Amino acid sequence: MNLNKNLIVAIDFDGTVVEDAYPGIGKPMIFAFDTMKKLQSEGHRLILWTYRSGRKLDEAVAYCQENGIEFYAVNKNYPEEIFDGKISRKIHADIFVDDRNIGGFLGWTEVYKHIFNHEPEVKKKKGFFSFFK
Repeated sequence: MNLNKNLIVAIDFDGTVVEDAYPGIGKPMIFAFDTMKKLQSEGHRLILWTYRSGRKLDEAVAYCQENGIEFYAVNKNYPEEIFDGKISRKIHADIFVDDRNIGGFLGWTEVYKHIFNHEPEVKKKKGFFSFFK
């Protein structure tokens, strides 16, 4: 992957950022928020591209904000875009991260490896009781 340019990454929510529990919000997928934070820290734009709308979409956006992710745009190509039926709903992105890929979702470790071309650093908890947290 060429990281010499800032990427636009379209990311699905249910089954990708969190385990699929629609209409609720599932548990976060392993490394999802760590990988998205790393992408943002390196200047890449993240777009939340999800089936959710209305209150359910607001809940997903708030959940991501609570976990440190503020998307560049939500179900849009750019924040100011207004859907009027004259433009395509196909999002423009360099990478799509979605559980509906052929073969299913690779997992955030594989996403990280494909984008950054190396394994993510695994944070190890200290102490015996940290195993149970």
